[in-house]
Amino acid sequence: MPRGNAPQVKVHYAGKDEDFIIFVDDAQSVKKWKDDRSIPLAQVVSGFKIFVTHKHGAQNAHDSASQATLENEFGTHNEDECLTKILEGGTVQETESGERQGPKNDSMGPRSAH
Repeated sequence: MPRGNAPQVKVHYAGKDEDFIIFVDDAQSVKKWKDDRSIPLAQVVSGFKIFVTHKHGAQNAHDSASQATLENEFGTHNEDECLTKILEGGTVQETESGERQGPKNDSMGPRSAH
């Protein structure tokens, strides 16, 4: 069975000093949230975690955003407020990872050369 082919939806926000990424459930939930702010963030965001890419765009490695980084960019380190600003000003990006095939455990018996 192929693994790793689940769709991934994120919001990319290009800031002054850093690029920020948050993962969301789907693009439709972001659109609904923008139209109706009474929808809780928990129904839009996949995890209350903000990532930075060190100005390498949305496709690079993601590191956790520090409170100082959030404070410098958004004027607050309150993650709910930062998430709201990223959702408001960011662009939604949908990607689907390619299927991964191959052995699941290379250390199984005579399959590996010792």
